Amino acid sequence: MSTGPGADSAPAPKNPADSASVPGPVPDRAVATDDAPQGRTKGGTFRSLKVRNYRLFATGAMISNTGTWMSRIAQDWLVLSLTGSSTAVGITTALQFLPMLLFGLYGGVIADRCPRRRLLLITQTALGLCGLALAALTLSGHVQVWHVYLIAFLLGMVTVVDNPTRQVFVNEMVGPKDLRNAVSLNSANFQSARLVGPAVAGVLITAVGSGWAFLINGLSFGAPIIGLLMMRTSELHTVKRAPRGKGQLREGLRYVAGNPDLIWPIVLVGFIGTFGFNFPIWLSAFADDVFHAGPGTYGLLNTLIAIGSVTGALLAARRVVARRRLLVGAALMFGVLEMVAAATPYFWLFAALMVPIGIFSLTFNVTANSSVQLATDPAMRGRVMSLFMMVFVGGTPIGGPLVGWLTDTCGARIGFAAGGLVSAAAAAGVGLILVRAGGLRMKLDLRRGHPRVVFVPRAPEDRKQLAATA
Repeated sequence: MSTGPGADSAPAPKNPADSASVPGPVPDRAVATDDAPQGRTKGGTFRSLKVRNYRLFATGAMISNTGTWMSRIAQDWLVLSLTGSSTAVGITTALQFLPMLLFGLYGGVIADRCPRRRLLLITQTALGLCGLALAALTLSGHVQVWHVYLIAFLLGMVTVVDNPTRQVFVNEMVGPKDLRNAVSLNSANFQSARLVGPAVAGVLITAVGSGWAFLINGLSFGAPIIGLLMMRTSELHTVKRAPRGKGQLREGLRYVAGNPDLIWPIVLVGFIGTFGFNFPIWLSAFADDVFHAGPGTYGLLNTLIAIGSVTGALLAARRVVARRRLLVGAALMFGVLEMVAAATPYFWLFAALMVPIGIFSLTFNVTANSSVQLATDPAMRGRVMSLFMMVFVGGTPIGGPLVGWLTDTCGARIGFAAGGLVSAAAAAGVGLILVRAGGLRMKLDLRRGHPRVVFVPRAPEDRKQLAATA
């Protein structure tokens, strides 16, 4: 059920206030101060799977995610076989993500207005038909590179609506208590498919050609469609939808701009999504130019990141309360680890660092996704999450070429380190802004002999001084 790199994140909550217009930050003062208990609800890591509708959703997503990863590998290999050009492969990727950059916000407006389950039935059917069309062209021997370009662009256009709709719909299935858990399990689902799909695709491409991978991908969308049809609509949580009206896009942008608990996490997601998540560029360059290895090493490095990502998602699934310090801290550690990996001279150490990089990348992604949704008015969630995905996924056509040029010009180590530096600097900057906006200050806590930095509310005199200098 996933269609793109950000598709592993998920949706929004429904609480008693969901039937009213209750924007504003979730009491993130308690979230931001480190004295609030972490807390866990009963049911453990997989508690969202107790909800029948979500089980159907997750099962369908696992099957279609595997097909999607198979199709990605087959698509890149097909374009490379047709053209012999890595640039052509980059164009294909850019065409698939460009619609999210150009039209992503309009997808959020549609997701806020229309019944989400019905929308998903339409988008999943369209995605399956795109896969079957590419399979027919490839298996018949008539495929040309412009066919792949066109289908990649069409997939991107469908994703514009599918992505925010799918994310908001998860809220309707599980409600607010299990939202963070469902977001984390969706991420684990996506990353688990990432471990299986490419391996299966490699075997199929070698044995019978790319066309069969496209065929399996197209058919795999039958699983989420069946799951959606089997859902009990009476068990879905009622979530307020936005009425039709003019200016809803501008209204959504103003809403985000006026809420620090939304705008700054989204800004951080934009920086890290654009400059920190360019692993295909860096890992292929390290495997080839730095360690002088082959495609098997490149596959191994991707597998290690996927293992870390699954681990991070499952760890996040046990967490009920997400704090600001977790969001900023995970982003900061992600950037720092990228810089450390860029400098290491040993392959075994570089490979080992891929696992914690995967853990912190997913921890950041899941925390940002669920925190933004929980801080959003139910009637605005589609528009807010479309902006979230637009800056996260839509930054790829911008950051990819820039990072690729830097890597080609200055070397793999400089390119990787630069991505980590931008990520860490953005995390530090956003962290300071959130601390200031939350009326907090840093405090060194020496209790139990374990020094650590915590954030506590400012004293009244500190707040007066802060207001005077603002």
